[in-house]
Amino acid sequence: MKFRSLIAAAVVLLILAGVLYWSEHRKTPESTASTTSTSPAILKIDPAAVTSLTVKQKGAQPVTLVRSGAQWQISLPGTFPADSSTISGMLSSLAPLNSESVVEDHATNLAEFGLSDPSMELDVTSKDNKTNRLLLGDDAPTGDGVYVSLGGDPRVFTASSSIKTSLGKSLSDLRDKRLLPLDASSVSSIDLIRNGDDIGFARVQNGWQIEKPQPYRTDNFQVDDLLQQLTSAKWDVSASSEDAVKIFAHATPVATVKLTGSSGDDTLEVRKDQGDSYATSSAVAGTWKVDSTNASALGQALGHSLDDFRNKQLFDFGFADPDKIEYHSGTTTIVLTHTGKDWFSDGKKMDNDSAAMVAIALRDLSATRFVDSGFTTPLIEITVTSGGGKKVEKVEMQRVGDGAIAKREDESSLYSLDSVTINGLTNAIAGLKPATPAKKK
Repeated sequence: MKFRSLIAAAVVLLILAGVLYWSEHRKTPESTASTTSTSPAILKIDPAAVTSLTVKQKGAQPVTLVRSGAQWQISLPGTFPADSSTISGMLSSLAPLNSESVVEDHATNLAEFGLSDPSMELDVTSKDNKTNRLLLGDDAPTGDGVYVSLGGDPRVFTASSSIKTSLGKSLSDLRDKRLLPLDASSVSSIDLIRNGDDIGFARVQNGWQIEKPQPYRTDNFQVDDLLQQLTSAKWDVSASSEDAVKIFAHATPVATVKLTGSSGDDTLEVRKDQGDSYATSSAVAGTWKVDSTNASALGQALGHSLDDFRNKQLFDFGFADPDKIEYHSGTTTIVLTHTGKDWFSDGKKMDNDSAAMVAIALRDLSATRFVDSGFTTPLIEITVTSGGGKKVEKVEMQRVGDGAIAKREDESSLYSLDSVTINGLTNAIAGLKPATPAKKK
C-alpha cells in the first residue's frame, strides 16, 4: 500500500510540473510579438518644428491649422483663431507617439485593421516640408488599443486608445473660444462704457492710469483683473449661436468695452438675460452665450464702480521700507531716517521694532471711500521719502469724528479714513522709543 501511494504521489507531482512548465512557456502570438518586439515609436516629432496640421475624421470636414509665429490659426474650413494649448497637447502626444506592439511587419491588407478607410487621419508637416501621415483604424480586439499605421511604413502597430482622444479634435475643440483672443500684455488702453458712464484706462510705466472721467491714481490689481476677465472669457460651445442672437436682441445691456493694442481696436458688448450673459465681439464672428465658468467673474469685473478702480492707499512706497518719515502734528515733530537696518531720530538710534510699526501704519493708511468735502483745517502733515530719495509723498490729514479725511499733495481727491486705520497710526507714533542701550561688559 505504501508503494502504491508513493507511485500516485510521484504521478501527481509530474503532472503539476508539466502544467507549470506549459503555463510558463505558452504565449499567444500577440503577446509574443509584444515581448519580442521593443515596441518602437510610431512617430517622433519636434513640436517646435511643426508648421501645419490637418485633422481628418470620418464624417467630418477636415480641419487645417497653420502656425503663424508663436500662434496657431485655423485655415480650413474657415479662418478662425486656434486654441494653442489644445494644439500643444496634440503635439506633445506625438513627441513621441509610442506603440504598444507591432502587429505586422509587412501588412498587405490594411482593411483588416480598418486602416484602408481610417476613422482618423492626421497629417503633420514640418519646417523641412516633410509630411507625416498618421492613420488610426479599428480598436484592437484585445486590450485597450487601436490599430495605427504611418504613411510609407509597412508596419501596423497597436497604440493606446487614449491617442484617439488626444488627437481626434473637432473644429469646435480646436477653435480659440475666447471672446477676445488677445495677448493681455499688448493692450495699451481700455474704455469701459456703461449707461453713458465712461471709464478710460491707459497703461503707464508702473501699471495703469485712470484718464476718464478725469485722471486718478489707479488700483492696478483691479484693472489687471478686468483685463484678465475680458481676455479669458469664452463662449459656450454647447449653446446655439442662432439662439444667442435672438436672446441678445432683447437682453439688458451690461457694458461695452473697447481694447486698444498692438493689433488695433477690439470691442466686446455684454448683455444679460435671466441670469445668463451673452456677448458680441469684433474679434469673433457671431453672437454667443458666455460660458458659465467665466460669466460670473466677468460680470463682477464689468460691474465695478469708478471708486473700485481708484487707488485707496495714501502712500505708494510699497513693501520696501522708506528712507525718511517726517511727522508733524501740533507741537509734535518726529523725523525718522532709515540707514541700513537701523532707524534714527535726532541722531539717536531708535528701537527698530517700534520704528517699523510706524512704517507699517503708514503703509496701511487706506481710504474706506472718497468724499467731496470736509477737509478744512489739516492738523497732521506726513512726508515720506523712498526709492533712494527719488520719491517724495506728502499727505495732510484732518481728524473728523473717530476717523479722518486726508489729502495728498497736488491731488484734489479726499480720502476718508476709518477709526481703526487712523488709530493704528497714532498708536504707532505714541509707541516710538529709543533703542535699549547695549549693556557694558
